[in-house]
Amino acid sequence: MEIKKLAYAVLFLFVAFYAQAQEENYQKESFIQDSDTLKYRIMYPKDFIDTNQYPIVFFLHGAGERGADNETQLTHGSALFASEESLENFPAIVVFPQCPKEDYWSNAKVNRKSKPVSLKFKYHRKPTQAMHMVMQLVDELVGKPFVKEDQIYVMGLSMGGMGTYEILHRKPETFAAAIAICGGGDEKGSEEFAKKVPLWIFHGAKDDVVDPKLSLEMASKIIAYGGHPNVTIYSDANHNSWDSAFAEPELLPWLFAQKK
Repeated sequence: MEIKKLAYAVLFLFVAFYAQAQEENYQKESFIQDSDTLKYRIMYPKDFIDTNQYPIVFFLHGAGERGADNETQLTHGSALFASEESLENFPAIVVFPQCPKEDYWSNAKVNRKSKPVSLKFKYHRKPTQAMHMVMQLVDELVGKPFVKEDQIYVMGLSMGGMGTYEILHRKPETFAAAIAICGGGDEKGSEEFAKKVPLWIFHGAKDDVVDPKLSLEMASKIIAYGGHPNVTIYSDANHNSWDSAFAEPELLPWLFAQKK
């Protein structure tokens, strides 16, 4: 029993150390516009030189990672880009903005009393303040001379998957590719980006939080508008389809192969 407890303690310390090591790869920053502030974390490639140019990835987290600590948004996805293999093979600037607790990436009416949650997207209205700030941050960073304008990417999970679809709708000329995990959006709004942005959509077939039909409906409409999205449905996954998506061996090779 003592050996088992010791093993658990060692494992806990390893996980904590690994998480801290991943976190330290991402610098804490704040984007300030007028009286508004968007906190974000940013990771630069190893041996970053501002006279070189690099791809940039914007990652939109889920609803559970909202807050003001500028840390929680790194819970899912940060290790994917900070691994030694990724740093070596896919050098890129990676940005994790954090949505405030009371806000939402997508302009949507969310009813959590139902299961899966009921969602009504409102792309016809102005973006939420959080999305507005992210869009301004995108403009700020992609305007830097060290960013490759033909390799600008966005991805997100759950609420962040919804935000991914919406920012593609609002900025269809910006992104070279996108990844949307267990999200959903206004299907008609996909007309703006269907033929312009390669997309890989993921969802769990057993998802009882965000209905997997939302991803299928988005994919169907994108195809109807002339797009050709990749669609992966995990038969045994519930809401957490992101771990399976992150484990896809072709995920990052596919993403970074896309150029405007």
